Amino acid sequence: MRLGLIRHGLTDWNMIGKIQGQSDIPLNDDGRWQARALGERLREESFKWDYIISSGLSRAEETGSIISSILNIPLLEPDVRLLERSFGQVEGISAEEREKKWGKEWDQQDLGQEKKEAIQSRGLEFMEDIWSRYPDKNILVISHGGFLAILYTALFDDRYTERIGNLSLTILEKEDLDWTPLLYNCTRHLLGKQLES
Repeated sequence: MRLGLIRHGLTDWNMIGKIQGQSDIPLNDDGRWQARALGERLREESFKWDYIISSGLSRAEETGSIISSILNIPLLEPDVRLLERSFGQVEGISAEEREKKWGKEWDQQDLGQEKKEAIQSRGLEFMEDIWSRYPDKNILVISHGGFLAILYTALFDDRYTERIGNLSLTILEKEDLDWTPLLYNCTRHLLGKQLES
């Protein structure tokens, strides 16, 4: 089994540095272009995917819908375990505003953020559940940068720490009890192309 873990496409809040968390912010036109670019890349590759599943937030669901239509594969029911981390009071606030209000160590304070352990727990539960339900299928999973970064830490300790890019693709393969990374945080489908305005 292979899982293709994808961060949703760009939103207006991404562009201005606002934390989205579980606020339901839609894709913008650049994000839709990014989703089409990844869909075209996956269609040209020889490896075949069977299903797509997303978190259910509109930015992830629309990303999945665009890729689903290009690959002509089913979009499964959303799974709330794939939701972005809830950021509490910090949602909707830019980096400059966060630092002004709470200082540079704002992320070390309790501002209502979902705990990392809770995110790891639901992420790992999702991985085991999807493995037990679809062991012979290959599934694209559309989720969120904060969620994916914490999931990768749970799976691989601190081996992968770079920022998760919009419409990045990570491919994991299940081998025995472990998930082996075949590709990590790849955005080559976005390189050398101008984003539409």
